[in-house]
Amino acid sequence: MSGQFQSLEDAVEALIPDIEAAAEEAERERKPADHVMRALEETGLFKSFVPQRFGGMEIDYATFMRIGIRIAEACASTGWVTTFCMEHNWLLAHFDPAAQQQVWDNQPYFLAPGSISPNGRAEAVEGGHQLNGRWQWGTGVMHADWALLAGMLPPAGDGPPEVRMFMVPIGDVTVEDTWHVDGMAATGSNDMIVEDLFVPAHMSQSVAIMAQGHSSGSLWLDSPTFKTPMIPFKCITAAAPAVGSAKRAVALFRERVTQRTQWGSQTKQQDSASAQMRLGNLMVRAQQAEVLMLSIATQLEAWGTAAQPCPGEERARIRLSCAHVVHLCRDIVRDVMEASGASAHFLSNPLQRIHRDVHTMACHTVFDKDLGSEAYGQLLLGLTPARPI
Repeated sequence: MSGQFQSLEDAVEALIPDIEAAAEEAERERKPADHVMRALEETGLFKSFVPQRFGGMEIDYATFMRIGIRIAEACASTGWVTTFCMEHNWLLAHFDPAAQQQVWDNQPYFLAPGSISPNGRAEAVEGGHQLNGRWQWGTGVMHADWALLAGMLPPAGDGPPEVRMFMVPIGDVTVEDTWHVDGMAATGSNDMIVEDLFVPAHMSQSVAIMAQGHSSGSLWLDSPTFKTPMIPFKCITAAAPAVGSAKRAVALFRERVTQRTQWGSQTKQQDSASAQMRLGNLMVRAQQAEVLMLSIATQLEAWGTAAQPCPGEERARIRLSCAHVVHLCRDIVRDVMEASGASAHFLSNPLQRIHRDVHTMACHTVFDKDLGSEAYGQLLLGLTPARPI
């Protein structure tokens, strides 16, 4: 399917110089540049995971990865916001068909933050739910028209509490300016607050059902694109920008060694055997990260055509594999900075921003290698994981 969506990739490629030029402004303003987001919208990019039934594209997962990686090479934060806004249209495909029709019959795509942390409190009421809460990490909220927010329902009888995802108009959400961070500042991931909001029943879905990838909405669409599990899909969504960051850091180092002279001499860094060796190893490691990421995405996509839902052991393996890729990318960027000299830390140098961004990225909960490896190890031993997968 690699050539099927080439025109979309070409349209994104044409924007890369503008995205890169706006990266410093985006960090200063603490959100993706408005003109960049408009330009991305004009490519049709955000229809990538709108179902074909509603005029969308249903791109393959490898194309998704290449687009996310390429945008993040120009600006990690813009790449992060873009991949998540693409993915959140994918999430709606797991809702009741009535929710899909309400949104996509009236607009070709939507932009929305999405929080699966159940920080909200939901109460079942006639015709739906009453929702209250505060959610952090609102990636995409600065250009949003909807929001996807997870809330916890009290236990029904002796059963466990239920976590549901709620689709709400952004006009019903209060956005609080809390995003003052040292990395990924340009994502604008501010807090979101909802108070006593009624959400119709069809505008929510069980997170446990979405995690399996075989919800009523995805079965109604009957497309392999939407029959993969949620958390692994979220993992590849978040991992692609890390790969782009690593690739860009190595490219900048390659340029830098041709210009930088070593302390106490007139010798160019490129003439140093150690610099040559560093560059060669860094280039191969960045290439490995990209190949691994594309492979993981293709493995996940294959479950869309499988006869049964993706099993827990495979979901845990994919999550942990993504974490390993992201930590590899973090280490690549760290090694680039180590070899680039103190001047790489000037705020005018994009390397220092990439360094801060990728270290912040690697702290995302889905990339916690301790939690991920524990869950995978438990499943390999036939034990029940302590946390959702």
